[in-house]
Amino acid sequence: MNATLRWYGGNTELADQLAARGDEIRKLIGDVPGVRAYFLVRTEGGTVSVTVADDEAGVEESNKVAASWLQANMPEAVTTPPQTSMGEVVLSL
Repeated sequence: MNATLRWYGGNTELADQLAARGDEIRKLIGDVPGVRAYFLVRTEGGTVSVTVADDEAGVEESNKVAASWLQANMPEAVTTPPQTSMGEVVLSL
């Protein structure tokens, strides 16, 4: 399994904006082959999304579709690209 984290620093409003469009986000990320889980987290310092997929290709594709969807549907909500980190899941519960 692999995971990707997308950190939108300083953008706490994004979590609420995306949650309001939850059905669209579920379909968008859920349609990526191999995706097992998706989480959207509002933090004190921004918004974080986490996608877990069967393999690296799944998390890479989730990053691509998320960026494309945000640009097409909410360009004013994200003025700078997120910090993105991907890696292998080494422990899960």
